[in-house]
Amino acid sequence: MMVYQGLLYQDLIKQGAVLSDGRLPPVLPIVLYNGSQRWTAATNVFDLIPPVPGLVEQFKPHARYLLVDENAYSDSELASLKNLVATVFRIEHPADPESIQALLHLLEEWLSDRSDLQYMIAR
Repeated sequence: MMVYQGLLYQDLIKQGAVLSDGRLPPVLPIVLYNGSQRWTAATNVFDLIPPVPGLVEQFKPHARYLLVDENAYSDSELASLKNLVATVFRIEHPADPESIQALLHLLEEWLSDRSDLQYMIAR
C-alpha cells in the first residue's frame, strides 16, 4: 500500500495536481477483500516492523488502509443494509444458489434507470 500511495503522489506531483497551497491531497487507501477466508494481514505497515530501541522507533513508517472484508458480514447483516454494495457482496457469497436469482432481480429493480450499471453487473 505504501508503494501505491507513493506512486500516486509521485504522479500527482508530476502532473502538477497538488493543492493550491502546494501540499498533496489526502488519500484514503481502501482494500476491498472478497476472498473465501477472513482477512488476516496487518492493516498498518508499522505493525509489520518489530519494535526498535530508542530514537529509531519514531521513524518506523505508518501506512494504514481501510479494510472492507466481505466475510466480516453475515448475510442477514448485509440484507438489512438494503444497498447496492451489500447486495453485490451477497451475490458474491450467496447463502444458496437460489438466492442469487432473487438478488439479481433486486439489483435489476434498483437499477432500472441505470443501464450503465446494469450492463456492468450483467458482465
